[in-house]
Amino acid sequence: MSEQSKPRRISLLDSVFLYGETPSTMMHVASLLRFAPSPGAADDLRALVEQVRREPVVFGPWNRKLRHPAALTTPLQAWILDEDFDLDYHLRRSALPSPGDERELGILVSRLHSNPLDLSRPPWEMHLIEGMQDGGFAIYTKLHHALVDGYTGMKLIQRSLSTDPDDRQTPLMFAVPPAERAPRSSEPTSVLSETLDRISEIGRGIRTAASAAYQVGNAVSQHIRRTDETEHLVGPVQAPATILNRRIGRNRRFATQQFSLSEIKSLGRRHGATVNDLCLTIVGGSLRRFLLELGELPEQPLIAFVPVNIRPKGDAGGGNAVGAILASLGTDIADPVARLAAVAASTRTGKAQLEGMSQDAITAYSAALLSPAGVQVGLSYAKLPSPIPLAFNVIVSNVPGPREPYYFRGSELQAMYPVSIPVHGAALNVTMMSYADTLNFGFVGDRDAIPHLQRLAVYTGQALAELEGTTGAP
Repeated sequence: MSEQSKPRRISLLDSVFLYGETPSTMMHVASLLRFAPSPGAADDLRALVEQVRREPVVFGPWNRKLRHPAALTTPLQAWILDEDFDLDYHLRRSALPSPGDERELGILVSRLHSNPLDLSRPPWEMHLIEGMQDGGFAIYTKLHHALVDGYTGMKLIQRSLSTDPDDRQTPLMFAVPPAERAPRSSEPTSVLSETLDRISEIGRGIRTAASAAYQVGNAVSQHIRRTDETEHLVGPVQAPATILNRRIGRNRRFATQQFSLSEIKSLGRRHGATVNDLCLTIVGGSLRRFLLELGELPEQPLIAFVPVNIRPKGDAGGGNAVGAILASLGTDIADPVARLAAVAASTRTGKAQLEGMSQDAITAYSAALLSPAGVQVGLSYAKLPSPIPLAFNVIVSNVPGPREPYYFRGSELQAMYPVSIPVHGAALNVTMMSYADTLNFGFVGDRDAIPHLQRLAVYTGQALAELEGTTGAP
């Protein structure tokens, strides 16, 4: 058996996203790539699809499916080679109805993101979207979070792109051989040895979970003691109740916003703040205006669950390697500069807390922060209320993207929008992705819980304008 055809055991962290998969909490992430018009682009897309159908070549991880799709939580779960891979199912062409504007594109992506992946097949789909009013096109790709995290997903997307505008031969990402790297795991010699390995891994998980429980308790006690060093530390039970924190259904809304990255960085230098802190402050300002209009703004600041990359330096990716901190969004503060100061203070103390933990402890601590959402998933089957308060109100993450402009077969990439996961108790997810000199926001919300999601995206522009109109450092 070749190395490429051997089953790949799924790590405990990757399994978390299988445990969370339900008809209403679908654990897939996606990207929307928006391309500028170029002569013959539509004909080139049609020719490309016909070519890959005639000569289907698919490399890992795109040719792998779950060994036990009907029992997602089995300890013997693994990625196995799909011997009957059906490329026509995974690669699809779509066209927007007239007028083919950004609104129609958003509606289509909302609908596509509301549909679950077929977990009896390799868990991904790619949609080539034509019919844009300006003559451009888009590519929407979704895949299950158990397969990759945001960092790895970005690397996989870049395989289909080129920095050369004259390159007309770049293959789609599933047709690019995987980068050379050491295999993550190899096939155990027997079911017994595989079971023993899994039991050992679970034992390590229990030990790190115990460490996480201590860290959660320590965070609570630090929040209660309120020393000078922990004055701004956000505690795990500090999030107020809001309309964002309810059970969700399967239907989604999707909205986008794009800013100049160089202008954001310049603003950060003016205020002595990081790009991430500025983004959190902008999201906080948008949510403040949005909830005020609805008469639903709580007196306490909204709390964000902020994923952080904990992948060791030089790690080429694969699977998930992510932790998280809790951060205030300063929604109780009207002044934008004071809000930025509050956000920066909370992220600074949150990151300082992670510095004293091992990678396993960070992973387990982050899972503990998500555990109330897991309880709600379990109780949702019985339609029972959760007795556990959430640790956060909204998920806000930032995925670094490529710094240079990219092209797909001669068409310039204008924007890369992330499309992520809302969960029970956190009906809104905001993910930012940098690309060249742009910063692209993707807003994903439960359709019933978050009305007028595009308005929330527009308000981020107003929140940025408020900061640009101020002077001085917080």
